Amino acid sequence: MSQSELLAFVLAQLSTLNIPYMITGSVVSSLQGEPRATHDIDVVIVLEQASVHRFSESFVGTFYISEASVQEAIDRKSMFNVIDGSTGNKVDFWMLTKEPFDLSRFARRQKVNVLGLTDFYVTSPEDTILSKLRWAKLAGGSEKQVTDAVRVFEMQFDRLDMAYIHHWTTQLNLQEQWQQLVSQAEPY
Repeated sequence: MSQSELLAFVLAQLSTLNIPYMITGSVVSSLQGEPRATHDIDVVIVLEQASVHRFSESFVGTFYISEASVQEAIDRKSMFNVIDGSTGNKVDFWMLTKEPFDLSRFARRQKVNVLGLTDFYVTSPEDTILSKLRWAKLAGGSEKQVTDAVRVFEMQFDRLDMAYIHHWTTQLNLQEQWQQLVSQAEPY
């Protein structure tokens, strides 16, 4: 199963199970900025313990999923993954936390219609930039994350809510990463 087929399958399962979600990470930064290869699909979900078995059962066949890992991720507000055994493609499912930024970006998710897929939720360009800068900081200055953020900034510049970005760069202590992005961006 190709990555786009895997994404379509995941979206169908989430829709069938009525699980709130948003696609994030490099898949979205590739849609909003500069396309690049990525080895996984990142999805933020709202999943309750009562739905764990049904969710796990929806990934039958060639998929690897640990129901215990799903339950632990819900308890710890962390992540678990599902792996397509035929290709090794992976989906990282992140539990929505109660952190203010997490709640804000989930509330601001946007519906898109791309890749031949109809109406699915992704992070807003502002939240994609902020998330990439946050990951860059956590990874000790990951150039790949910063470059992704720069490309989204450049491609989406005319539509960005700069007040929102400035608010969260301060709240998340990302001023240094923001300055790095601005210095690398092509003139806008």
